[in-house]
Amino acid sequence: MKKVVTFGEILLRLSTNVGERLLQADQLQLHYGGAEANVGISLSNFGYDVNMVSKLPANALGDAALRHLQSNGVKVDHVLRGGERIGTYYLESGIGERSAVVTYDRKHSSIADIKEDEIDFDSIFEGATLFHVTGITPALSPVLSELTLVALKKAKEHGLMTSFDMNYRAKLWSQKEAADAIKPLLDYVDICSCGELDAVHLLGIPEADDRLQEEEKLAYYYEHIQALYPNIQFMASTNREVLSSTANRLRGNLYVDGALYRSKVHHIEPIVDRVGGGDAFAAGILHGILDGMSPNETITYATAASALKHTIHGDSNIFSKEEIHEFVENGSGKIKR
Repeated sequence: MKKVVTFGEILLRLSTNVGERLLQADQLQLHYGGAEANVGISLSNFGYDVNMVSKLPANALGDAALRHLQSNGVKVDHVLRGGERIGTYYLESGIGERSAVVTYDRKHSSIADIKEDEIDFDSIFEGATLFHVTGITPALSPVLSELTLVALKKAKEHGLMTSFDMNYRAKLWSQKEAADAIKPLLDYVDICSCGELDAVHLLGIPEADDRLQEEEKLAYYYEHIQALYPNIQFMASTNREVLSSTANRLRGNLYVDGALYRSKVHHIEPIVDRVGGGDAFAAGILHGILDGMSPNETITYATAASALKHTIHGDSNIFSKEEIHEFVENGSGKIKR
C-alpha cells in the first residue's frame, strides 16, 4: 500500500439550508473538510495509506475533526493538538441563478499560528510515495508559506513525487501575494493542478490569442508553464460551464508529455453539493498517476470522481475506486439491481 502525505488545514463548515440566506438562517448544517483533507479522504477510499499533517485545538471540535478523518481511514498521528480554535467557514447555499457565497472565519486558527519547529517532515516522509499540498496552506500565514516550501524541498530530498494544487482563494490573499509565494514552490512540484487564470494572473503568462479554440488556449498555457518549470510532469484542470447553481457541465483536462487529454463532458444536474468537487478531481488525477493508468484513463476517472462528488452532501468524496470505475463503464442514472 503506497503511503501518501497531505498537509493543510482541517475546517469546520457551517452551511445554510437551500433557499435560506446566512443573514436569516436560524440553523446550520455542520461538516468537516479542507482541500488537503478532502484529497486525503478520497485517496484513502481508493486504498492508499494516507497521513494528514495539520494542527487542531484540543477541544471537542478538534476531536470531531479527527474522528471525521479517522472514520474515512486517514491516519492522524501527525495532527498536532493545541492553539485556540478550528478554522471555520460559512457556506450560503446557492440555488438557481443565485451563487453560493463563502464567508471565512479562520484567522488565528490552530494551524495558522503554528511554529516552524513543530513539524518534523524528515520523519513524516519516511516510506512515503507522494506529498500533496495546495495554495491554500501558504495563504494562511507567513510561517505556513515557509513551511510549505520546506515540506516540498524535504519531499524531493526523500524521493517523493510531489503534487500542488494552486487553489487560489481571493478572500485569503491578493494575486501578487499568491504569485510571490507560489512561484518558488513550483520548482519542487511534479504534478500541478492549475488552469488558464492561474497561468495569466499568478504566473504572468501573456494571454492566448482569442481566436484559438478552448483546447488550443489551454495547451498554449500549459506549454508556457512547462517552459518555466520543466520539472512539472503533469498538469490538470477542469472546465466548468455554470448553467445555474444546481446545473453545471464539467470537463477534465490532463497535460502530459506535450499532449493534452480531455474527458467527456459531464452534465451534472441537480448538484447536491459542489464543494470539494475540485479536490475529488485532484485525487482522481493522483490515483491515475500512482496506479499507472494511461492519460486517457486518468482524466476519465478523475472527472467521473468529481462528477460523483457533486451528488452528495459534505466536502469529501466517499466513493470507492470500484464505484467510480463502475460509473465510468455504465454511465449515470441506471438502477443497480
